[in-house]
Order: sequence, then structure tokens, then C-alpha cells
Amino acid sequence: MNAPSRILLVEDDLRLARLMQEYLQASDELDVRVETRGDRAVDRILDELPDLVILDLMLPGLDGLSVCKQVRERYPGPILMLSALGDEVDEVVGLELGADDYVAKPASPRLVLARVRTLLRRINPESQSPGRAPTSSETAVELGDLVVDPGRRAALLNGEELDLTTAEFDLLWLLARHAGEPLDREAIYRELKGTDWDGLDRSIDLRILRLRKKLGDDARNPRRIKSVRGVGYLLARPAPVAP
Repeated sequence: MNAPSRILLVEDDLRLARLMQEYLQASDELDVRVETRGDRAVDRILDELPDLVILDLMLPGLDGLSVCKQVRERYPGPILMLSALGDEVDEVVGLELGADDYVAKPASPRLVLARVRTLLRRINPESQSPGRAPTSSETAVELGDLVVDPGRRAALLNGEELDLTTAEFDLLWLLARHAGEPLDREAIYRELKGTDWDGLDRSIDLRILRLRKKLGDDARNPRRIKSVRGVGYLLARPAPVAP
């Protein structure tokens, strides 16, 4: 039996935190620890390196956005952010700072568990999933100066490894597997999150923006990740070299 995945839940509402902790641990697949202050959360995340962080936005000591910003460059695992219902600005900022997913509060423990399982499947290729996480048996995809390697979970541009979050790599790998084909948002969302797209969630679009920036793509006239009007996105194949 595999060891439980280690989760750090950063939530200052202790009653809610305990309820969430008990629910998530009920299946024996998760080991959930609780932190109630944002300023202490930074050190705990970097010292303990949990498999996943659930991070509330409103925290004493340091807010969730600041925690995410401070740890993102040194913490490689998924970050699931929680915030008040309908606060789109915070959602956008959180995803731009490197959060991997976002759940609006009040969130049911069942929904949080589903999102946690989906994010953990992205970093645990041996687990079962409705979407298809990269596995070490799959070969790297080479697209000119861009190489996406599922075995190492790494992407290299001109030989230099890109600094990608878990969610960014998964999206790039999905696009790379289907290079040259347009993928609609519904298919992307279903593959990466295991649920249907509600038509409002902007997390995929924001990840595309971050990927374009890291790939050196022109935001106004991208040549690598192209928008296909009325459909979704396409990762372009390099033009064949003339003999």
C-alpha cells in the first residue's frame, strides 16, 4: 500500500480546517496537516515540502496571495487556492502567481477532495485518472527547439529547462501530444481537471498566457501556442526545413 500523500491545509478558520482535515483523511489516502497563519505557512511549505498545499486567501500574518508568491519559485508541488465566492480578481491574481487550481468558498469537502485527487494524479503517474497524466514510458516530443519530456516532467527550450509549475507542464504536455491539432477548452479542462468546463473558469486561459511568456511567445501574435477562434488552442509544429 502506498504511503498517504502529505497535504498542508492553510486555513485560519480552525473549525472549518478540522472538518476539512477529517473529511480528506477519511479515505486513508491523505495525511493532512493544518496551519492557521500565513506567515508560518511559508516556512512550513518550504521546510516540509508537502505533496500538495491547500491555501486559503484570507489569513492572519500574511495573505494567501503573498504566501503563494513567496513559495512558488522554491516549492514545485501543486497549490490549490480557496477564496470567497465570486472574487474573480483574486482568482486571476492567484493563478498568475502560480496557483494550480482554485475553489470558491464555501466549498464542499467533496469538491475539494476531487480537486486534490486530480492535482495529485498529475504528479503521481501510477494512480488511476479520468485524464491521462504523463508516464515515464512515454517518449519525449520534439518540436524544433522545444522538447517536452514526460519521463523527467521537464520542458527544454534551446536546451534550457523551463521553470514550469505542475499545472503548466501538464497543459504543455497535453498540447505537445496533440501538436498541430486544435484542442477545445472543454477537452482541455476535462483532461486536466477530470470535470466538465462550466464556461466561466479562466484557469486554462491564464495558464496559456503564462506558458506563452515562458516560451518567449509574442502575446499579440504567438507563433507557438495559437488561439483558434471558436475552438481553443493549438501548439504549432515547426515548419519543415527546406532541403
